[in-house]
Amino acid sequence: MCKSAGVLLSWCLSGVCSTEKMAEAFAYESSDIDWCEDNYKYSEHVVEYFNTMSSFFFFIISPVMLYLMHPYAKQRSLAIHLVWIMMIFVGLFSAYFHMTLSFVGQMLDELSIVWVLAVGYSMWFPRKLFPSFIKDRTTFSKLVFTITVITSISSFVKPTVNAYVLNCFGLHLLYTLALEMRCCTDQKALRLAKLSVALWALAITCWISDRFSCSFWQQLNFCYLHGIWHILIVMAVAHATTLIAYLDANNEIPYSLPGLQYWPSDKWTVGLPHIVLKGTPKTRKRC
Repeated sequence: MCKSAGVLLSWCLSGVCSTEKMAEAFAYESSDIDWCEDNYKYSEHVVEYFNTMSSFFFFIISPVMLYLMHPYAKQRSLAIHLVWIMMIFVGLFSAYFHMTLSFVGQMLDELSIVWVLAVGYSMWFPRKLFPSFIKDRTTFSKLVFTITVITSISSFVKPTVNAYVLNCFGLHLLYTLALEMRCCTDQKALRLAKLSVALWALAITCWISDRFSCSFWQQLNFCYLHGIWHILIVMAVAHATTLIAYLDANNEIPYSLPGLQYWPSDKWTVGLPHIVLKGTPKTRKRC
């Protein structure tokens, strides 16, 4: 399918993309990727049932995070909400991909993640880490947008590489987070950082195990690690984005006196993290 995807792209760019070729891209199991879960085990219309159902976890977490992060977004920028709005689409496209294992489903799934990362980079990447030739966030955002468009187009040439590129972005985010946390003494933030990394590590372990140790898990009759990856990664994103937003709030809107809490109860050892603002714009010092 990789070769046919390249041919399809070149034909479409030449203006001769036929209906038949497009239909092939939408066809069931037209993707090169097939995860470890048994196909059509529970439904003749759903290729990977558990992987499809676990994708709906995005629909549970994303609206809650939209609500929890609204006070911060209201003071910082309502564009912050784009991250979790787009995460809903990640869940939608992931469910469609695993339901069909189609080439179009694969591309929608992977490119939606690319654009979530692009939005996150544009809004939260620390100013002090900008390249020397970039002086403001608007210019940085335009650069990120340009790179993302180029990446989105080129990803059709070699679709199987996309997932590995996305995981490399994850490593870069971890590196950036480590740089930001070096001088942090807030115990809640440090705990959140450790939990974020732990969730990401567990998630990526499930992804790699499902991808490269399928025969082992088939012997154990447990072929659901990719579905578990879905659940763990959305929780890792919830924790990591809250931490990044907290660091951003301390840098960009320190007068709001940001703090960290957990929902539904701050006393619980598990929950969804969010930012509370103890100050208001009126508390900002003026000359």
